[in-house]
Amino acid sequence: MQLLDAARLSPLPERELALSKLLRAQIVFASSNAGAALPLLLEAAERLEPLDAGLAREAYRDALLALITTGRLLNGARFGDVATSILAAPPGPPPERNDLLLKGVAVMATESYAAGVPMVLRALDAFRTEGASKEADLGWLSFTCRLAHNVWDFDSWSILSARLVDLAREMGALSVLPSALEMLVSNRAMAGELAVADTLLTEAVTVGEVTGSRFFAQYTALLLEPWRGRETATRQAIDAITREAALRGEGKVVTASQWATAVLCNGLGRYEEAYVAAERGCEHPQELGGPYIRSLVELVEAAARSGRPARAAEAAARLDELAQTCGTDWALGTSAGVRAQVSEGPAAEDLHREAIERLGRTQARIAHARARLVYGEWLRRENRRIDAREHLGLAYEALSQMGAEAFAERARRELRATGEKLRRRTVEAPALTSQETQVARLAAEGLTNSEIGAQLFISPHTVEWHLRKIFVKIGITSRKQIRTSLLDSTTATA
Repeated sequence: MQLLDAARLSPLPERELALSKLLRAQIVFASSNAGAALPLLLEAAERLEPLDAGLAREAYRDALLALITTGRLLNGARFGDVATSILAAPPGPPPERNDLLLKGVAVMATESYAAGVPMVLRALDAFRTEGASKEADLGWLSFTCRLAHNVWDFDSWSILSARLVDLAREMGALSVLPSALEMLVSNRAMAGELAVADTLLTEAVTVGEVTGSRFFAQYTALLLEPWRGRETATRQAIDAITREAALRGEGKVVTASQWATAVLCNGLGRYEEAYVAAERGCEHPQELGGPYIRSLVELVEAAARSGRPARAAEAAARLDELAQTCGTDWALGTSAGVRAQVSEGPAAEDLHREAIERLGRTQARIAHARARLVYGEWLRRENRRIDAREHLGLAYEALSQMGAEAFAERARRELRATGEKLRRRTVEAPALTSQETQVARLAAEGLTNSEIGAQLFISPHTVEWHLRKIFVKIGITSRKQIRTSLLDSTTATA
């Protein structure tokens, strides 16, 4: 930013002046506040339109991403206004996928979700299959990854988010890597690979330490912990980011926090709390973001289980509208699953089976396991205990292996209700990482967080984050218990 300030002291050609404004806006977006960056990005886009159509498209791309990020905190800005400017702007240079992607999102805002989705899906397919320069891909992949989730394209979401992380690592792009890891963690969690997601979360914390910003690491934890059913960790993540989100103008975080609460409470069987959170997560459909769509899924289950069939049916119908437009197995399987929960008799059974079949063809393994769980619960309520045991047993095994502890416990309780004699599955505690082992050893010796951080060249905040994970892994509640736990572990392996 200081270099840009110095450049303003010298006369610049119009194109270079417009480019400096774009760079300034992108720095503000990446480092501090999406809401503050939005008007700067739009100004840069307008200045660049007659000078460099390609750079103008990049500015509009980042403006759309800022709009998605600010969500409910738009402060008067609207998708429609930006979308109209995009549709009126001259086309950019090849590859055509860039224009197609922007046009698709703009049409979603100015016409309808259904009108824009086909264009976005075609653009995503092109991004998966066509090559481009690393620098160009780095700029566009963050945008494509978010859109892939929003149009229910799990394959593109998986491929492009993994590619973005690899590229950011290779190029040492520390301004991009934290948000890239956030998207990949969310993807791997939905794929049921919670252990992989946890490793990525550890990397996000490390990157946050290097860059001096813990925001993305905290947000990444928010996308993972609810699936584990760990209330304390989820609440800590929500508390850590809620205050900072307002300062950064990240309204999507408010929606994501409500979604996280709804997932947590649905898993724990606390449907009234899940309903309240999911309703709040669905308050701003104009956000067109993943947290809103996910909140709809949680809303149907919570409403159906808390005695609100009409609200559950309304949310299921809205979700089906989105799913039918996209037409992917992930979308249609999810829709079948929620519609099954507001149906009865043979119609409900057909929908449950469709959900299991369609989701089984995708990588969305946690959704597939949940579909089996919900079907098994329905079968038990229908007094079909033998059939229920089959699906509940499969759900229990899958959810336990994933580490989705609360949902697995829900399946176990249902199995017991069918008369199945089942022992609680013993899940081997995850091993401490090398850094966690060092932190645990030093804490056991009585060192403070600051003293541990000084020895390991990390901040006290990161030490505290590692300690919370250590407590969960070895089943303790305070640092006073670390020494005994470590001694027990040493004795057991001796």
